[in-house]
Amino acid sequence: MTAMRVNGKSASRIDLLDRGFQYGDGVFTTLLVQDGVPLFLERHFERLTRDCQRLAIPPFEWALLRQDVMAVLGDQRQGVIKIQITRGAGGRGYRTPGVVSPARVVVLHPPSRFPDQYSSAGIEARYCHVRLGINASLAGIKHMNRLEQVLARSEWQDNGVAEGLMLDHEGLLVEGTMSNVFLVKGRQLQTPRLDRCGVAGVMRSIIISAASTLGLSFSECRLTPAAVDAADEVFLTNSIIRLWPIRCLEGKSYPVGPVTCELRDWLKQTVTDEISRWSRG
Repeated sequence: MTAMRVNGKSASRIDLLDRGFQYGDGVFTTLLVQDGVPLFLERHFERLTRDCQRLAIPPFEWALLRQDVMAVLGDQRQGVIKIQITRGAGGRGYRTPGVVSPARVVVLHPPSRFPDQYSSAGIEARYCHVRLGINASLAGIKHMNRLEQVLARSEWQDNGVAEGLMLDHEGLLVEGTMSNVFLVKGRQLQTPRLDRCGVAGVMRSIIISAASTLGLSFSECRLTPAAVDAADEVFLTNSIIRLWPIRCLEGKSYPVGPVTCELRDWLKQTVTDEISRWSRG
């Protein structure tokens, strides 16, 4: 079912001199397709735009990107779409070309398969040994160099562990290898600040916007493993898994508590509304 487009044309190859391949010089986003709808596509576009601006990659046209998404989607009802924007082809060396022609790559993958109980009953997680480097100039950006996450995810092969949490070099909680992390204490929602490292996910922003709607207090702050240990509830988010409660982390158990369930129900309705909006055109 995989379908690919490169710069608006059906293709399965990219220029070997492309700086995304050569240096990871680009950004990407990944989104879920449900009932034929690329969920929260506008939010993903906004995130790509912000990340490109941060890396001084020239802007691209929303209309062209949307055309690519709908072209790879075709009549498929379910799947995962990955969008990459690179600085384009350039010569050898780190210096950027005088004339930059960004490349866009859009790929439709088959849907990811996770056990239903991950969402309902929660997952087991662990801490990773690999630490995230602190670099404020790249903080929050979903850039194409994800070697830290690759190394962290290679630390375990146990299928019973669904995700690993990553700390920075000062021992502060940042994120999961593929997710953002939220803690719940009473009716307070907390998530790590991402001003020094980490990826600011689209689903993270959606959950943050839900806090005021549901009457939750919210803060972005420096969080330690001790804060995780003291939390009433812990859950993870990304655009593919949506929301997974953590039921067990390094031997400590957590309930799938009322705030997690409230957010999960709110998110389910929000997805339903998004699909209805697309259906109305």
